[in-house]
Amino acid sequence: MERISYQDIPTGMFEKLRKIEDFIKESNLDLNLIELVKLRVAQNNDCAYCVDMHHKELKNSGETDLRAASLCVWKATPYFSEKESAALTLADTLTQQANLSISDEIYNPLLQYFNKKEICFLTLVIAQANTWTMLMKTFKFTPGNYQVQKREEVSSS
Repeated sequence: MERISYQDIPTGMFEKLRKIEDFIKESNLDLNLIELVKLRVAQNNDCAYCVDMHHKELKNSGETDLRAASLCVWKATPYFSEKESAALTLADTLTQQANLSISDEIYNPLLQYFNKKEICFLTLVIAQANTWTMLMKTFKFTPGNYQVQKREEVSSS
């Protein structure tokens, strides 16, 4: 059962967070990569609601079952590109070791695939995903209830 329902959330809170999501979508980062990173952050944070959401979003965008199911063990698979691996390494590090600095061993591979603006956006994606998972874990939104919006619903809202 939810601790805090959608109706109990302060007016404007989710809307302001969604504006950040819109800002991220305006970047030139691949939307599939963004969803992979968000799903990985949700896995790292044990957020069942967010895992459900981002898994469904990835499936809706055409991601394969194999890659989606293997993301939790991505380092042990050959399914993710070097670019994706660099982004996932940053996501894992920022999420699991938030109190540590990002080493050159983690940062430098990003420069092979992303420019500095893209690294800024990628970092924002990870920070935003961590924010959402903290909220969902506190509110206890029920996993399994998330519905992917159809393209026309997204464009009209």
